[in-house]
Order: sequence, then C-alpha cells, then structure tokens
Amino acid sequence: MDPLRKVWKKDSRYRLEAYNFLFEALDKTAQATARDAESGAPRHISGQQLLEGMRVHASRTFGPLAAQVWRAWGVKTTYDWGHIVFNLVQNELLRRQETDSIDDFKDVYDFDEAFVASYVPALPTELSAMPKPPAHDTHGDGPALI
Repeated sequence: MDPLRKVWKKDSRYRLEAYNFLFEALDKTAQATARDAESGAPRHISGQQLLEGMRVHASRTFGPLAAQVWRAWGVKTTYDWGHIVFNLVQNELLRRQETDSIDDFKDVYDFDEAFVASYVPALPTELSAMPKPPAHDTHGDGPALI
C-alpha cells in the first residue's frame, strides 16, 4: 500500500486529497524558495512559508473557491494543515527541525480573507489583446456585424 495512503488511513479526519495537495504545494514552495547553493541540499521550509505557498497554489488552482475546497477536505483552519504535516512527520514522510512546532500553523490566516475577500480576477492574456468592436455604426445603415 502507498505510504501516504497508510498515513491517511491512520487519521482520516482529512481527505486524501488534502495530503496530496500538501505535497504539491510543498514541491512548488521548495522550487520558489530555491536551494542552498553551497551544499546543494534543500532549504528548510518553515510552517508559515509552507502555508503561504499553499495559499498561492490554492489561489491559482481553485480561485475564490479554495476555502470551500479545503473545508470539503476537512481542513477548516491553518492549524489543520499543521496536524496533517505532523502526521506526515510522525510517519517519516516529512522531516522537521527541532524548532518546528505545530503551533507554527496556528491562526496564520483566515481562509475567507485569504481566498474570497482578496480575490482579484485576471483576464487571460489572449482576451486582453483582442481589439474592441466599433462603438457606433459608421455607415448609418444599422449595427455593424463583426
């Protein structure tokens, strides 16, 4: 059985999709924070950095529905993400440093503020480059067809 599925079966308060999403976001966050140039080892990502990376990934993936998606997975607060992370640490699928704590995930942001209130839709680039239709009929014989 897949190791991630084993962890999820031990604590199924959160849907398996939440565990998978966490790994997707962790990968994207690690890429964004760059690697330590001297040792070539991955840089440590704090709980707050991970949560910020998860917020960005969720916003891009789900838009203003991200909070609803996370809640459907059983994740109601950032602290729930901490529980998932520490489940993974306890089962040796993630590593932690001595200074890492589940409290690093407590009340970092409110989902509705992070995803709904701050949502700004962006037009795809191909739509913003389209010419505008004529504002009025230049020949006087009715509406113009494009």
